[in-house]
Amino acid sequence: MDIYEELVRLRREGRRGALATIITTTGSIPSYSSAKMLVRDDGSVVGTIGGGCVEAEVITGARKVMEQEKPETFEFNLNKNPSFDTGLVCGGSLEVFVEPILGDPTLYIFGAGHVGLNVYKVAQMAGFQVVVIDDRVSFANRERFPEAQEVYADDWDKVMASLNPPDTSFILVVTRGHREDMHVLQWAVDTKARYIGMIGSKRKVITVCKELQKLGVPASKFDRVHAPVGFDIGATTPEEISVAVAAEMIAVRRHSQSALPYMRRLQLVSDEVQEKSAS
Repeated sequence: MDIYEELVRLRREGRRGALATIITTTGSIPSYSSAKMLVRDDGSVVGTIGGGCVEAEVITGARKVMEQEKPETFEFNLNKNPSFDTGLVCGGSLEVFVEPILGDPTLYIFGAGHVGLNVYKVAQMAGFQVVVIDDRVSFANRERFPEAQEVYADDWDKVMASLNPPDTSFILVVTRGHREDMHVLQWAVDTKARYIGMIGSKRKVITVCKELQKLGVPASKFDRVHAPVGFDIGATTPEEISVAVAAEMIAVRRHSQSALPYMRRLQLVSDEVQEKSAS
């Protein structure tokens, strides 16, 4: 199997991987300079950098690289560390560069109204593949969303049953009403999506989540929900809201530690206490 063809396939499917390349060598090693190995997100590999303990450690390191989405260089001295000698080497040293392989993340926008349309525009420019879902064909169509990966205009349940968002995906809930928001959110919290955002005031968001709890959805399911969605920049228009939402999704995508204090994660318990105190 060709490594580069497999790399393209992973990216097309929105999956993660890590490409390991031997970049420097000294002395005798079990492979050759520029040898490559692709580690998939399920732990399987294509190619080899020589086998043995070195390769095993690189596979372990590749998982970290995938998770943090940052490249790393691993150094191995086969002379000084006999544990690397599995009978395949005579000695030497090597450096292995491991880089993350990431496809453009998919953003599922539930709601093709004004906010959904503007988020679609900004997200497209920021490198997201966008899928648009609405139950109104007059809103969800190719004329309004010409560059979307997919556009669904159908019953919510029918569309959601056909989707299987991977753990690299993003979900944004911006439907036309509380009832639809609650219905989509109930489905979204059971997906593997990396990010779930829902529009609305803090009171509306808490109300929706409390209703879902009454339906049996555990409070812990809402830990990934960003709501009210987007950074608090005082946005009021659909265009401004789209900028706030896109900025938050980019921060999540890029693992921005400096942005964490500004993300409005849903905290049902503390917010409920605050509401009671305020009343």
